[in-house]
Amino acid sequence: MRVPAGVAAVSCLCPLVVLLCVVSQSCYGTQVNLSPHTNPRNQTKLLDTDKDSHHWPKRSWIWNQFFVLEEHIGPEPQYIGKLHSNSDKGDGSVRYILSGEGAGSIFIIDETTGDIHAAKSLDRESKSHYVLHARAIERWTNRSLEAESEFIIKVQDVNDNAPTFPTGPSSATVPEMSDIGTSVVQVMASDADDPTYGNSAKIVYSILEGQPYFSVDPKTGIIRTAMSDMDRETRDHYAVVIQAKDMAGSVGGLSGSTTVNITLTDVNDNPPKFPQKSYQLYVPELAPVGKAVGRIRANDEDEGQNAEMTYSITNADAAAIFTISTDADRREGIISLKQPLNYEKRKVHTLNIEGSNTHPDSRFSHLGPFKDSTLLRVIVGDVDEPPVFSMDYYILDVYENSPAGTQVGTVTAVDPDSTNSGIRYFIENEEERPLYFTIGVNSGIIRTTQGLDREETAWHNITVMAAEVDNPRMVSHVPVTIQVLDVNDNIPSISGGNTVTVCESTKNGQVIQTIRAADLDNFANGKFSFFVPPEHQVKTNFTVKDNGGKTSNRLNYIGFWVEKVCLPVILRPQCFI
Repeated sequence: MRVPAGVAAVSCLCPLVVLLCVVSQSCYGTQVNLSPHTNPRNQTKLLDTDKDSHHWPKRSWIWNQFFVLEEHIGPEPQYIGKLHSNSDKGDGSVRYILSGEGAGSIFIIDETTGDIHAAKSLDRESKSHYVLHARAIERWTNRSLEAESEFIIKVQDVNDNAPTFPTGPSSATVPEMSDIGTSVVQVMASDADDPTYGNSAKIVYSILEGQPYFSVDPKTGIIRTAMSDMDRETRDHYAVVIQAKDMAGSVGGLSGSTTVNITLTDVNDNPPKFPQKSYQLYVPELAPVGKAVGRIRANDEDEGQNAEMTYSITNADAAAIFTISTDADRREGIISLKQPLNYEKRKVHTLNIEGSNTHPDSRFSHLGPFKDSTLLRVIVGDVDEPPVFSMDYYILDVYENSPAGTQVGTVTAVDPDSTNSGIRYFIENEEERPLYFTIGVNSGIIRTTQGLDREETAWHNITVMAAEVDNPRMVSHVPVTIQVLDVNDNIPSISGGNTVTVCESTKNGQVIQTIRAADLDNFANGKFSFFVPPEHQVKTNFTVKDNGGKTSNRLNYIGFWVEKVCLPVILRPQCFI
């Protein structure tokens, strides 16, 4: 920026007038003269050669600063200003000397006229000012005419730098369906020009691409939403181009731009939806309880936890047989059995299944209930099942000594399938042991093959197999326990010898012997009593007392019976001391 024309005119017409350039005013091509009076504020110290200042009039330099435009591209050096001393009569006797930063290289001075020029183009952003020193000396004697003074040449800014953004493009996110004016992100550009001078560094932001969805604050660079119904499921990515222009956005200002990739994040604004109103699932009747038999899924256009689902069976009769849970991703419903299926009892089950969002958002409740339902028909598949016995196990009985072929009992089994195949029965004998029983192949009647002795084996355990006639591979097994019942087929046996020795002096009523007997039969069949047979009840010198059990402890006759066993007793008189 050059000095106003009025100032330049004054400096040219009145060379003896002292011109003062203040900081807020740019001075280009100005003449700086010596003042005949002293100004202590701007007075600089003298050189050592000037200590005897009483030999010439006291003079001082009055400075503020020179200004020079940066980026000068003219063919001639840029004129900055002029130094002038009141001692200069124009006869060439005064020599002007310039020293300091850039003196002689960047800044050159005409030693005779005091004119200062910039020999090079300057860049304010590299260096904004230069500190120099000026002297006026007598050419022939080198005597200082004025004390050395310091002054500044300030490089004046021009708008030569465009606004720049940090390295881009950048990214930002904003929830879908956000209200108009929701802040997304702030972009900031910088301008290397002088912010204190003019509008070279005054930036205004505008949006080049991304309308009408987004807007930008021209002063702050804050990007905001400009529409309230942006739907992520319709479009989730926007490339927004922001321009920063200096000179307050006016024509001729420099500009820079950046791209902000804005992604809409998900909110729970979509209810779940089953693709079909009804489904069909085939499950074999032998499917194990607790294992998954099928899966079902409701679609949700949202993502993350906004798409997480919870499933339930809403009809009680189906919920008693089936259960549904959610998989680890909380997307699918896993259907399992709570009870076994039976094709012969029920061939079809209908499940009312409901799927609902786990995390509904109340802000979008007006969009409808965030759940959906569907029907699932479970078709039970018929499976060829093995025969089923009427009981889990059987306990039968038969009397011992019964003749071979005696009926012990009957086991029954049926085919649970709809084919109702005939059943054949067998007794399992993998070890090929002797069998005491046989079974009717078609009837299931168990019979003995020989007489049984309870005292030898009281219990028999066998395994009966039932096989389908139509499919002999379908076999079931059931345990059968047979108890052999007791009959009175064993006579008592008397233990000990049959000789009793008594003394002739034995007193009347004295116990001379205790008799013991045993019976192998059980319970009532094993009870017995002691008595003297009628045919031996003559000349009764002895009596037998029955103790009601297995023993008799008093003997007073030559013989006695235990039920049907006769024990002859031989008495040998003998005295015992």
